[in-house]
Amino acid sequence: HADELPALAEAVLALAHLDLRGLMTIPPLLNNPEDVRPCFRRLRELRDGLSAHLGCPLAILSMGMSHDFEVAIEEGATQVRIGSAVFGEREAK
Repeated sequence: HADELPALAEAVLALAHLDLRGLMTIPPLLNNPEDVRPCFRRLRELRDGLSAHLGCPLAILSMGMSHDFEVAIEEGATQVRIGSAVFGEREAK
């Protein structure tokens, strides 16, 4: 839950060998990429609020995959996962 995010982030920051750099989401797989825009927007808002709360930059916003990366980038993604757009669909096992 989003209200638990600040405590989780503070716990991660307290660990000597971890470096919190940002947030990541994988939205529901929907046919229309516009339908996941609110999910991407919400993660950006959470990241921005958490960054302000912690007083440290969280530069990475990892969201968007081959079918919706354009919308993710419009909403502020700094990393996208576009493997199937580059390498093709995976074969079913």
